[in-house]
Amino acid sequence: MTFPFRLARNAASALLIRAGFGMLMIVGAGASAAGAAQPEPWQTGFQKAATPVMERVDDFHDLLLIIISLISVFVLVLLIMVVVRFRESKNPTPSKTTHNLMLEVAWTVVPVLILVVIAVPSFRLLYYTDKAPKLTRAEVAAGKKIMTVKATGHQWYWSYEYTTPEGGKLRFESRIACRGYIDPENRRECQAASKRMQDKYARKVVRLLDVDNEMVLPVSATVRLYVTGADVIHSWTIPASGAKIDAVPGQTNETWVRFAKPGWFYGQCSEICGKDHAFMPIALRVVSEEEYQAWLAEAWNKAREESDGFSVIRAPEKTALRQAPAAAIETAGKQ
Repeated sequence: MTFPFRLARNAASALLIRAGFGMLMIVGAGASAAGAAQPEPWQTGFQKAATPVMERVDDFHDLLLIIISLISVFVLVLLIMVVVRFRESKNPTPSKTTHNLMLEVAWTVVPVLILVVIAVPSFRLLYYTDKAPKLTRAEVAAGKKIMTVKATGHQWYWSYEYTTPEGGKLRFESRIACRGYIDPENRRECQAASKRMQDKYARKVVRLLDVDNEMVLPVSATVRLYVTGADVIHSWTIPASGAKIDAVPGQTNETWVRFAKPGWFYGQCSEICGKDHAFMPIALRVVSEEEYQAWLAEAWNKAREESDGFSVIRAPEKTALRQAPAAAIETAGKQ
């Protein structure tokens, strides 16, 4: 469900920002990449929803905002009534009442009902984000499939694995492209990254958010995302997608995304994981199906040459597994 309150909230936030910080936004607007989902100067709300999951998170947020606003107004009215009606000058002799059955039942039952109202959509949202939904008959008839991508958190970068039609898995590392311009070495990295971004995508590099090898997904594709950690606990999250899941060593967690429009989407590790925790961003580029296939072919060529952090993980041959028991039996017979 969609709440009209979201429109009022967004309008109020925009009015507040323009009234209080208009000049600062004008100054800072030129630094952001056009069309990218990323934090903005003086941002007060969520990034614009780019997936069905984030749309539901927005709706649930609006519901909670309405509930807590009503509770706050109710408590404020009670406080004002107490201050006005039971002040010392008007009520010199305080009441000796210690119990009120109806009042005690009310302040127990009403909070329980409020929690039930919150819990039902909360559990529905939790289960919705847990597993990728099954494809509809129309999607199956159109030849669509659920993609699977594995993200692994390392100290301090991410790696991704794609299953490819060629066999085996495509793996590549994704490391931060620009830390800052103060340190000379970092300044050179940022200048080189900015030139690469300008040549390839006609935009400047986004400090602390852009990477050397971004994750790439086709638009409107249902993507099952497996997340794990290689060393310590990390957390994979892209705010505009509504996906946020811990990367735990020895455990594989699952979530899913489906982006409705192409563009750049950014996130960062959301679990304090060591000294370079702030320097392991997540960059995702959503493209058309044709552009995705072209990127996949290029990435596969890099993987076969093991260049730019790309490599191939070969799956074990099934024939070897089938031949192993037969060879063992033959050897035992000879003995």
